[in-house]
Amino acid sequence: MTETSTPALSTAQPEDFFQLLKPRVMSVVIFTAFVGLVVAGGDIDWISAAIAILCIAVGAGAAGALNMALEGETDALMRRTRGRPVAAGRVNKNDAMTFGVVLSIFSVMLLGMTTNWLASGLLAMTIVYYAGFYTLLLKRRTPQNIVIGGAAGAFPPVIGWAAATGQMPWQAWLLFAIIFLWTPPHSWALALYSAGDYAKAGIPMMPVARGAKSTRLQILIYSLIFVPVAIAPGFTGLGGPVYLAVSNLGGLGFLLLAFRLWKSRAGDAPDKAEAVGREAALYDVRAEAKPARNLFAFSILYLMALFAALLVERLTTFVSL
Repeated sequence: MTETSTPALSTAQPEDFFQLLKPRVMSVVIFTAFVGLVVAGGDIDWISAAIAILCIAVGAGAAGALNMALEGETDALMRRTRGRPVAAGRVNKNDAMTFGVVLSIFSVMLLGMTTNWLASGLLAMTIVYYAGFYTLLLKRRTPQNIVIGGAAGAFPPVIGWAAATGQMPWQAWLLFAIIFLWTPPHSWALALYSAGDYAKAGIPMMPVARGAKSTRLQILIYSLIFVPVAIAPGFTGLGGPVYLAVSNLGGLGFLLLAFRLWKSRAGDAPDKAEAVGREAALYDVRAEAKPARNLFAFSILYLMALFAALLVERLTTFVSL
C-alpha cells in the first residue's frame, strides 16, 4: 500500500504577513505621500484623504510583498534580509505572491473609486515599476539599478498630490526629484558596508561592480546635486523659512558626511563575518565603515526633516486661516 504524503501546514503567523509589507519602507511612503497630499491643498475631504493614504500604504506594502516573493532565494543569502518571511521559510512564495497581488488590486481600485483614476494609475504604475521593472529586470543587470529603480520610492508624494487635486504640477515633481536624488547616496552608503552580501547574492550594486573608491566618489557627486535640489522648495514658494532653515542646515551636514565618506576607506575592507540581528546588520560596522553608516543614518533623518518642515508650515498656515 502506497503512502500518500500530506502537505506541510503553513507556519506563517499574522506578524509574518505584516512583515511582508516592509513596514519600515511603508512608514516613509505613508509620510511622504501624506505631505504631498496636504501641501497640494485641493478640496479633498478628510475621509477621502484618509482612504487615499491607506490605499497608498497598502499599495506600497503590496509591492514589498511581491518583491519578497520574487527575491526569497536571494534574500536568504544576505545577512540583512535572511530573516524576512519568505527567505526564512515562514511564508510560502506563492502565498506571498497572492497576498501582494490581492493587495495591489484592492489598493489601486479603491483609490480610483474614492479619489481619481490619475492617482490610481500612478499607484498601479509604481507597484509594477518596483515589483516588475526594478526587481526582475534592473536589480541583477546593472549597477545603476538603485538609480533607475529609485523612481518607485519617489512617487508617493506625487500620488498624494494627484489624489488631492487630480493634477501633477511641477511642485509635485520637485518633491519627486528630492527623493529620487536622495536614493543613490542613501542606498550606496548602506551598500558600502554590505558589499559582501550583495556579491554573494549576485547583485551588482555599485561597490561590487565598480569598487568602493568609485562608489564613494559617486556618492559625493550625487550629494552635491541632491542638496541644492532639496533646498530649492525654499526658493520656489513651496517651502517657507522653516523649510529653508532645515534644508540648509541639514544639507550642510549631509555634504559634510558625504565628504568625510569620500575621504575615508569605507568599503575597502570586507564585511564582518557575522552580525547578530537585523539592527546589527544595519548599524554594527567596522570602524573604517562608520562614515558610510553615519551618512546612511543621517540621510533618513534629513529626508524626514525636509518633509516634516513642509508639513509643519502648511499645517501652521491652515491653523492661522
